[in-house]
Amino acid sequence: MGEHLAVDVGGVLAAVVLVAVLLYVGMVVRRRLFARGGGTVECSLRELPRDGEVPGAWRLGFGRYKGDVLQWHRVFGFRTRPRQVIHRRGLVVANRRGPGPEETESLPPDVTIIEVRDGDLTVELAMGAEALTGFLAWLEAAPPGFPVDLPSPE
Repeated sequence: MGEHLAVDVGGVLAAVVLVAVLLYVGMVVRRRLFARGGGTVECSLRELPRDGEVPGAWRLGFGRYKGDVLQWHRVFGFRTRPRQVIHRRGLVVANRRGPGPEETESLPPDVTIIEVRDGDLTVELAMGAEALTGFLAWLEAAPPGFPVDLPSPE
């Protein structure tokens, strides 16, 4: 009986490890497929409530520029559709700051946080210097007539 139990436990452990490896490979392949099309940047996101409530948690992800929208996807996920879509038309960059002491553990090092308003949606995006430069260039490259509001540099 002890041998059968050991074989059963070993089989279950092998199946669990196999499933974990397949999930990891699936996430890596998904990310590479997104990156292959170009225009992807590392970008953490957190939603800001309207009524002074506590902001949501920071979620690790990446943004993908697709025409006049920035599609945000979670890193650890399998969805092919974006979790958030930020439209360039009418976009307002309301604030720019460094991470606070309570945010440093949940964000990559050397990021800048920008508050972005797109209609009813208000989010904060945490990006490295290169990603932020690309984001601001994407905003400034809007076609004539696009109302984009950028804060003056500090």
